[in-house]
Amino acid sequence: MMNWNSFSSFATRFLHLAWALSYLLLVMPSALCTTYNRTSSLVAYQFLDAFTWQTIADPVHGRVNYVNYPTAQQDSLVSVHGDRVVLRADSTTTLDPTGPGRNSFRLVSNERYTTHVAIFDIAHMPQGCGTWPAISEIDDTSSTAGGKIDIIEGVNDQTPNLSSLHTSANCTMPDSRMMTGEAQGDDCSSGSGCGVDIDDPASYGPPFNTMGGGWYAVERTATYISIFFWKRNDASVPRQVSHPGRTVDPSTWGIPAAYFPNIDCDFSTHFSPHHIMISLTFCGDWAGSNATYSASGCPSTCVDFVNQNPSAFSGAYFEFNRLSIYQ
Repeated sequence: MMNWNSFSSFATRFLHLAWALSYLLLVMPSALCTTYNRTSSLVAYQFLDAFTWQTIADPVHGRVNYVNYPTAQQDSLVSVHGDRVVLRADSTTTLDPTGPGRNSFRLVSNERYTTHVAIFDIAHMPQGCGTWPAISEIDDTSSTAGGKIDIIEGVNDQTPNLSSLHTSANCTMPDSRMMTGEAQGDDCSSGSGCGVDIDDPASYGPPFNTMGGGWYAVERTATYISIFFWKRNDASVPRQVSHPGRTVDPSTWGIPAAYFPNIDCDFSTHFSPHHIMISLTFCGDWAGSNATYSASGCPSTCVDFVNQNPSAFSGAYFEFNRLSIYQ
């Protein structure tokens, strides 16, 4: 018969094991089958109809002038080629230093999303000194009060891509997580958020474009947020991603590039329903900071370069093949 001391020791070991298993389930991407149903397959004008063009002052203080859809059409900053959609910045105008910034785009989806999967099939992303492109998920206020998910973000052609969360206070990530990327910070409420460098130089900028682009996907749930990346020639890209159908199951896609569990971050209070945002600004708080811009090897100062060199932005455009959304 087991005595009390033996039973107590067994119970303690059992509780420790149960806690360890629970922790592992939280820091590892879900292995449970989770099937999502397609709610949108956006190409061509369907893609454009799903978004609103914002003409607000740039929240990150860039040398940019966000234009509306009619202006973008008039100035050939938006175009449709078959199913493909191109969004570009102005590359012909030398700017008056005292006037508005370079014309560009900031699109925000009409729909808002909580639990969902979004797959971005991208042939080209903006490149060039001074550029700061982003594909993010944001709340109605465009602030971090309702959380922000940066799927694609970078500056001045500096690789790799940085995927991040930005939140209000009391949201941190564990030091060790099951992902292929490298954590660049654990405090999601800090100025730079809790970012993850994607483990592939071809995840951003000119190397991404040289490869013919690739696929980014985000899965948001109540307990974790995962971001995936595959470049165009990656033999491991799931067929559900390269040839999206009516359903997807991200648990079959392998280890994510970036993984954010809710161990020390209450997602229910830190993340509101989100819009998808696609934007391109110039300079601003990150791309234009003296330390960042000079370290990139770009010439002059960021603002002077953006003002005086319009042809340098002929490659400052997104080209989307498709955006597929599942809920």
